[in-house]
Amino acid sequence: MRTSDSNSYDYCTLVREAEELVAQYPWIELTTIGHSVLERPLLALRIGVGAHKVHYNASFHANEWITTPLLMTFVRQYAEAVACGENLYGIDARSVYELNTLWVVPMVNPDGVELVLHGADSCESVYDQIVHWNGGSHDFNNWKANIRGVDLNDQFPAHWDVERERRDVPGPGPRDYTGEAPLTEPEAAAIAHFTQKQQFDLVMALHSQGREIYWNYRDFEPDYAESLAQCLAQASGYEAVKLTGSDAGYKDWFIQDFRRPGFTIEVGYGVNPLPIAEFSQIYEEVAPLLLQGLIT
Repeated sequence: MRTSDSNSYDYCTLVREAEELVAQYPWIELTTIGHSVLERPLLALRIGVGAHKVHYNASFHANEWITTPLLMTFVRQYAEAVACGENLYGIDARSVYELNTLWVVPMVNPDGVELVLHGADSCESVYDQIVHWNGGSHDFNNWKANIRGVDLNDQFPAHWDVERERRDVPGPGPRDYTGEAPLTEPEAAAIAHFTQKQQFDLVMALHSQGREIYWNYRDFEPDYAESLAQCLAQASGYEAVKLTGSDAGYKDWFIQDFRRPGFTIEVGYGVNPLPIAEFSQIYEEVAPLLLQGLIT
């Protein structure tokens, strides 16, 4: 992992690493699928040429930013194995590349990540409002939302009204505010549009923390989803959990609308943000899981 300093992986680091990847491996595509509230481009990388289309994303939640370098490190390791004709965790990487098209969106919520890592100075245009929503505090370590105080993973039209009532958060703030309606936020709308355009066969959203894999949604999931979750659990050492009492998330919407496998992966264990010192251990757990998602 490469970081802008010893404790963070910010949006500028992501942009630089994405550009380095496509310069080194011209067969990786870099594109923009939309923009954040503060007009930061939402980057997407494509690797692979196969008919099986898979999507991974990270950093829906601002203080879960460690998921971005986890995903980017996997992309780099995968690309290196493809270029060298090597195996990746015992699997021929070029065969995976030929059979799959993997699209990754490494940082869904760049404004929020910048806020957590660099404080309200990263969003001067809304400085006073953000500090107010944060209860007057300049400590944003508990901030999950986007820069408008909306939780992006409560923004999807999958029983959104049920989730809004359950959350019972009246307005913008650090976490759990669903917004006034589904897909009001440009980041969530961009991911939804991208997913509809690409028609993925399988998706994963990386979150933290808990070392758990959520694989179901209101019985809309395909019959084989649980067995796939067990394969992911075996690859990572995480627990496959049948989750209830949660709606309006990205994987919920994907399962509901596409009836295909969708997973939320809760990486690591402890607190958010997870300590960067635990990165290597978490990556050892998550990388085989990410590969498994391409060979199921």
